[in-house]
Amino acid sequence: MKDKIISISNQFNEDCKNAEDLTKLEQLRLLYMGKKGKIAELMQGFREVPAELKKEVGVLVNNLKNNIEEKLAELKESLNNKALEKEIASSKAFDITLPVDIGVGSLHPRSIIQKQVIDTFASMGFIIEDGNEIETEYNNFISVNVPDTHPARDMQDTFWLDNGEVLKTQTSAAQNRILKTYGPKCKVLFPGRCFRNEAIDACHENTFFQIEGVVVDENVSVANLIYFMKKMLNGVFKKDINVRLRPGYFPFTEPSFELDASCPFCGGKGCSTCGNSGWIELCPCGMIHPNVLNMAGVDSSRYNGFAFGLGFDRLVMIKSGLDDIRHLNAGEIKLLKQFKTKIN
Repeated sequence: MKDKIISISNQFNEDCKNAEDLTKLEQLRLLYMGKKGKIAELMQGFREVPAELKKEVGVLVNNLKNNIEEKLAELKESLNNKALEKEIASSKAFDITLPVDIGVGSLHPRSIIQKQVIDTFASMGFIIEDGNEIETEYNNFISVNVPDTHPARDMQDTFWLDNGEVLKTQTSAAQNRILKTYGPKCKVLFPGRCFRNEAIDACHENTFFQIEGVVVDENVSVANLIYFMKKMLNGVFKKDINVRLRPGYFPFTEPSFELDASCPFCGGKGCSTCGNSGWIELCPCGMIHPNVLNMAGVDSSRYNGFAFGLGFDRLVMIKSGLDDIRHLNAGEIKLLKQFKTKIN
């Protein structure tokens, strides 16, 4: 057995001289270290070694195995280095001082316009808050006046989780927590991502963004709502934008409205962006329902307020000229890079 070990060691050293490339090196590895290689043969024959010699022979076999593995690793590193040197030698010289396009990144149109909206509301004294993406059933539905049996639950195809919580279907889910945190006199804006199990097309996504705002105080009126919405639109579009209210229905506001903005592109004359109507449907809004205030610990007999849920992705599409909401989540670098200078 000892003689066989010595013979294999000598033969391996000779065979190493012929390992001129990675292919031959792999053949050499399989010959000695493969499942049916010479080391495997030695291990199979080890059981025939007399008991008094097993320890000595075992050490010799292990030393041979380790030596072969180390030599194969050295050969592989040497061959890789030679291949790299050859590639470098054959490559064309280049001037490392030449200017290059470093590929400066750009902000997503959502980020650009969200900052404009936030800056506008912050300038009017609004506190900016974040909302959770996973919400309790209470916050998402019950606290905004949508109990178990309310038909409004059928208006949203909700992603329910195994623990009974939901992926937030609307930014209104933060209203109860916001009002409990800041009390009966507050102005708070809370943007966030929402989720609904909808079929995806050019106008609908199952992941979309809203910006929710609430104002609560004594003697708040619909006129205050109109004022703040006009200020926001003027800040985003850098021009005076007219608004109008149409009757609507939302369980968490009473009365409820749909707020339309005069088309900023045609000045209300009618164009392809506004469907030739001169108006763009922008956001649901209304006076906060007394039940919502009471559940948040706000005395509705003394305080009132308004809330609005801006369909933020729609605003982004209008401002950026995109005709398909799917672009906003697609990560299309070439498309998104153009907005770093166009949206201002």
